[in-house]
Amino acid sequence: MPFWQRALILVVAILVVSFLIDLIWQKIFGFVLPGYVTGVLSGLAAVPIWDMLKRIKPKPE
Repeated sequence: MPFWQRALILVVAILVVSFLIDLIWQKIFGFVLPGYVTGVLSGLAAVPIWDMLKRIKPKPE
């Protein structure tokens, strides 16, 4: 998988994780989580996603 595809998938995953964490936090605790906290949690979620994407190899023809 080319770098640009991995980077695009990673950015989308970070945005989705950040949105979901904020949404769940608001539903449970009733107040907005600061942006830097959701950014840190999304960044931590990005590490295993990036590793998984690096392991995906193109199928031999």
